[in-house]
Formats: sequence, structure tokens, C-alpha cells
Amino acid sequence: MGYGLDGFDLLILSFALSGIIASFGLSDVQAGSLSTITLLGAVLGGIVFGALADRLGRRPAFWIFRAGAIISILVYSQMTDPTALLAGGFLMGAFANDMLGGHGALLAEMYPTEVRATAQNVIFNIGRAIGGLAPIVIALLAGSLGFGFALALLPTICVIQFLAMFLLPEKRGLALE
Repeated sequence: MGYGLDGFDLLILSFALSGIIASFGLSDVQAGSLSTITLLGAVLGGIVFGALADRLGRRPAFWIFRAGAIISILVYSQMTDPTALLAGGFLMGAFANDMLGGHGALLAEMYPTEVRATAQNVIFNIGRAIGGLAPIVIALLAGSLGFGFALALLPTICVIQFLAMFLLPEKRGLALE
């Protein structure tokens, strides 16, 4: 479920770019810069997330980054200055789009060797299917309530992910089956 929600989160952010361009009157270069800065934040976030997951454990790293995502997305959704969007996009990218490697480690530790690849592919593809709904949902919400409102709903996904981590055992450092 977490991976699916994360895919939904990522696609919403990608789809929202056209609304952000229209709302702020951004040029193609400015919009490209915004995308690049957000992706650079995701790269740094992924590296830091992986290091924290290995040092502190999977669950604490997910909790830290989901809390950061909640805060950064809420702040980003209220920004009204195009320059602030760059800094906000970097932080949001670092916290909201950071955990693909973490999902792989977490899933590898949850399933025994004989079903590990099947479990990961089923979960990743369910996530892809859920994420594929993002453009429809964002269009419906943004069309009637605005892109700021649609983006402000993303922390709901992060809260679900945050709470779901309480249901999973911490297996950092344990031998895989």
C-alpha cells in the first residue's frame, strides 16, 4: 500500500506542474528548472534516506521522511512566490520522493527468498496501478478546488504511510531468509 501511495504522490506532483506553470506564469525554462531542482532534492533525499535507514532502521527513517514530506508539501502548497518554489521544491523532493531504495530494502526483509521477487513485483505493480490514478484525481480536484488544494491533500497519503509503518516489524540487521 505504501509504495502505491508513494507512486500516486509522485505522479500527482508531476501532473501538478502544468497547473503550477499556469498559476505562476512560468516560462518553459523556469518550469524545467523547477522540475530539475525537485528531482535533485529527491536524489539527495534518497541518499540521506538510505544512510538513515541503514543506521537507524527502516521504520525510523520512513517516519522521519514522512514527517518531513507532510511539512514540506503543506508549506509548498501555500507558496505564492516563484523563487520560493525552487527552494520549496528541493525540500519537497528530498522528503516526498526519496524512498524507492528504501522500499526495496524493506520489502526484501519482509518476504522469504522463495517469494521475494514475486512479492516485490506484485507490490510495485499494484503501486503503479494506484499511482496511475493520480492524473485523473489531480485533474478533478484541481479543476474544481485549485492546485494548491490538490497538493495540500498529499500529506494525507504521507500520514497513511507513516501510520502503516507501525504495522511492520523492524528487521534492520537481521539475516534474510
